[in-house]
Amino acid sequence: MTMRSFLGQRAWIVVLSTLACLAAGQSLAQDPRASTVQKAARDWLVLFDSGDVAGTRDAAGAKFRDSVDIETWSQAVARTRTPVGELEQRAMLSTKFDTVLKDGGPPGDFAVIVFRSSYAKRPETYETITLERERDGVWRVIGFENQ
Repeated sequence: MTMRSFLGQRAWIVVLSTLACLAAGQSLAQDPRASTVQKAARDWLVLFDSGDVAGTRDAAGAKFRDSVDIETWSQAVARTRTPVGELEQRAMLSTKFDTVLKDGGPPGDFAVIVFRSSYAKRPETYETITLERERDGVWRVIGFENQ
């Protein structure tokens, strides 16, 4: 083997290795839907944090609105949100997509986002927001859980 053919083989190995790394990086990239659902969840949480009970219900998806009337939702917000005080910090921990909900129901296009939040009277809590992409293509909140 000549020095020239050795260098040529080495160059090809470097090129192929680089391409393999780039391809692997693309497969690990964030799902393009993630920024859309994260924005929808954060927009809904702005309403929630401001105490806009009617606004959160109106902005929610059909499954949410069909499952809870405004009075029941208002009572639930008062029980869970009011006692913890003002929001101090919220950080997104994960965003996952699925075609089924963990508690069953018909298939669909769902996203579950988990936040770690800190409130004035509760320094560490986890909030889980479930969204569904509805027929009009818009992601809307259909579930909220505060632990």
